[in-house]
Amino acid sequence: MVELAGIIILGIIAQWVAWRFKLPAILPLILIGLLVGPLATLYTEDGSKLIEPIWNGEKGLFPGEGLYYFVSLAISIILFEGGLTLKRAEIRNVGPVITKLITLGSLVTFFGAAMASHFIFGLSWQISFLFSSLIIVTGPTVITPILRNIPLKKDLSAVLKWEGILIDPIGALAAVLVFEFISVGEGQAYTFTAMIEFGKILLFGFTFGFTFAHALTFVIKRNFIPHYLLNVVSLSVVLLVFVMSDVFAHESGLLAVVIMGMVMGNTDLPNIKELLYFKESLSVLLISILFILLAANINMSDLQLIYSWKTAVLFLVIVFLIRPLGVFLSSTGSNLKFNEKLFIGWVGPRGIVAAGIASLFGSKLLAKGEEGAEYITPLVFMIVLGTVLLNATTARVFAKAIGVFLKKSEGIVIIGASKVSRIIGDYLRKNKRHVVLIDNNQTNIDKAKKLGIEAITANIYSDNLTDNIELNDVGYLMALTGNSDINRYAVNKFGQQFGENGSFRLIDADEMNDPENNPKEGLFSHTDDFIKLTETARKFPVIHEIELKDKEHYEGLIEITKADENIVPIFLKTPDGDLKIIPSFSTDFNDINEGCRLVYLGKVLEADDTEDDIEEED
Repeated sequence: MVELAGIIILGIIAQWVAWRFKLPAILPLILIGLLVGPLATLYTEDGSKLIEPIWNGEKGLFPGEGLYYFVSLAISIILFEGGLTLKRAEIRNVGPVITKLITLGSLVTFFGAAMASHFIFGLSWQISFLFSSLIIVTGPTVITPILRNIPLKKDLSAVLKWEGILIDPIGALAAVLVFEFISVGEGQAYTFTAMIEFGKILLFGFTFGFTFAHALTFVIKRNFIPHYLLNVVSLSVVLLVFVMSDVFAHESGLLAVVIMGMVMGNTDLPNIKELLYFKESLSVLLISILFILLAANINMSDLQLIYSWKTAVLFLVIVFLIRPLGVFLSSTGSNLKFNEKLFIGWVGPRGIVAAGIASLFGSKLLAKGEEGAEYITPLVFMIVLGTVLLNATTARVFAKAIGVFLKKSEGIVIIGASKVSRIIGDYLRKNKRHVVLIDNNQTNIDKAKKLGIEAITANIYSDNLTDNIELNDVGYLMALTGNSDINRYAVNKFGQQFGENGSFRLIDADEMNDPENNPKEGLFSHTDDFIKLTETARKFPVIHEIELKDKEHYEGLIEITKADENIVPIFLKTPDGDLKIIPSFSTDFNDINEGCRLVYLGKVLEADDTEDDIEEED
């Protein structure tokens, strides 16, 4: 009881430490597992582990193969949750580089790492290919914390994020298939029997995953499940699919749950967000338990087995040769620059799928007496721990060194996707600024997307936005909702992360009537609240530009906009096209000269043949 409670407590502490110091949670989890596991034999009085995952006749948590059953079920839930996050529309937008990375890049890792482990350690080809299949995956759970605080171009962040998500099931499938070739073929990997098992895995994995995904979606939509049972019923169905598929074809359950998650994630399921939140919380708990258990299950003899120069050489070959080679081959002919390819090649940490399946398959093959199987678990853990530690400590420095680190984040995030926000967002998009609208109203989000504006459905009171690495290039925040409390909350919570160059919000009615105490984060002027903006956008949904002569000219026009309820100043556009958000204290600009332009919403201030009018299409 003490051991089990200790694992949960230590796991959550490790998750908090990872959050506090902005590290991948895997790093402290593995270190804790090693400290209470194999390394504990060095400092305990009787030379035993503080936590013994497998019952050894005296102590232990799981008897027999119980640990591996638990690992299998836990990984099935984690992979299902990963499948839920895959959206077809988002995948289409990441471009051909992602497709090549998860296909050609995976093949380079598969064959390259197999050759390296075979010639460096002298492992059999079967064991070498199992090892290489296990280290194909990178995983979003380790990449997201590393990239979260590195300002990168949106496309660069998207490539790394989606590679991590999509490659998880591919790596898991490759490992399952190689394991089947070894276990069923009894050392002859490409026997007829093994090929039959390969077909069975694909057949039952796809069949069970696809069928049960649609069945569960149907009963949820028809309200056959009460709301309070929705999450636990979904969990039980995931476990049922995993076990049933595994009964018909060994190791096909992992593929089945990934397919099930992908299908459900792309259906019009009203409860998908609630289901995803539940699975995310459960995945955090399971990952915390799993990594401590799996690391603690390693023995000192395993660590001593790989304590040699060969391990260092294998690690260097995988990190500095195979990974960059796969990236450069996959990105040939793409729009990525050389330094961007170099950064993607540098960042490739391995995660939970690699460690979990390695421990599972390595132990099974070891029990069967497969020669070289004792190397699988410690070698994979070495790659996981080494890549996470390397990338967590050097990614930011490396990004600065090669010039992909954005010195100034020019992206703009707008809280609220109302008509006003869409008009402003469309103008920014057409002026080549990365703009993202955030709203929990799906109708507003859909209208924004029809205009070609990037928009995210999210609740700003949740923590999900802080994990969105595609917002790393955002440096300005504009809160434009009709709720003053939400606007204040957005500035206070996200101002530091998304508003390093400026955080702004609409003033409310009380502040508008008290210009002397108007907040410095106020937007546009002392006279522009949400009501005025909405009315102006309703009557004149057009953004104009008017050329300025000097600062006095600008200040005079601002006074006109304050007196006219149908005009709202928005941006100051410099001669080189840079857009500066006009704050409530709109006369603070000092560098206004000829060539600058005032960008405003509403009716025309004066005739100007050179002005740009941009009207929203409803």
